Amino acid sequence: MAERGRGAPRGARGSSTSGRGRGGPQGPQPTMDKPKREAILDLSKYVNERIRVKFTGGREVTGVLKGYDQLLNLVLDEVEEQLTEPSPRTRALGLVVLRGPTITLLSPVDGFEEIANPFLAQE
Repeated sequence: MAERGRGAPRGARGSSTSGRGRGGPQGPQPTMDKPKREAILDLSKYVNERIRVKFTGGREVTGVLKGYDQLLNLVLDEVEEQLTEPSPRTRALGLVVLRGPTITLLSPVDGFEEIANPFLAQE
């Protein structure tokens, strides 16, 4: 017990240059040659095109895609929100940033056409 408190600080075992113990490298080092991870969706073909975006919770907007990132955060200009309650109408929002985690559906407005549900039971 008399030796306690003298010598090397608590936790230091051996020299930090030995590569072992707590002073050495922790696990494998990351390599710099890793290929860059690509996004699931390629939105580059929709830049400066009008798109429709639906969110969790039911909101829906259309606007011109100006930018995006790998987390699917979007920048839209000339945005209009389609409101259904209490009566159907639109609301102009201008330039907005949309958070990727809240987006459930993305589709281009050009070529967008509503069709009848083929799985709906005929009366």
